[in-house]
Amino acid sequence: MMEILQYTELAQGGFAGLLERRFVMDSKVFKRRANAGEVDGIGNFVYLADANFKPFGETGMHPHKEIDVISVMVHGQVAHKGSLEHGASLNAGDVQVQRAGAQGFSHNEVNPNSTPNQMIQLWVLPDNKGEKAGYKVYQPQQGKLVKIYGGDKKQQQTFHSNTSIYVANAKAAKSLITLAKRWLI
Repeated sequence: MMEILQYTELAQGGFAGLLERRFVMDSKVFKRRANAGEVDGIGNFVYLADANFKPFGETGMHPHKEIDVISVMVHGQVAHKGSLEHGASLNAGDVQVQRAGAQGFSHNEVNPNSTPNQMIQLWVLPDNKGEKAGYKVYQPQQGKLVKIYGGDKKQQQTFHSNTSIYVANAKAAKSLITLAKRWLI
């Protein structure tokens, strides 16, 4: 069954210096949905939000454990503070992937600018609990589709998972892929 979510029909919520519209809040992780319209994810994919940081806004330091947090910068910048790669900076087009694993991590994402920014955030449950925490950043080239999450344990380019996530820095009116199996786009 196909469900179509309308961006304008989702309530805008958030916390601290962040406003967001949540598309996915899976019942495997969240006991209740915060807003009408939010739906369950697919498999281990459990959260999807379109987040906008207020000028100089920040999330505040907060922890995660046994979750993989993927942040795709759409517009603006984020200064990353936390227990993994403290001091990193993300610019529009960059993708940050953090694996909390068993040890977990704490982080605070900060908009260092006087204008709002935009970030898409996804959460994926790891296939196996107890993984080692880790941090990766990707900078997809324009017109390229890049795998930023998933694959088997033998490879090192991404955190291994049966869930695969690709991002594209697409050019207008260009086709990057032909879909042959089930995808969430």
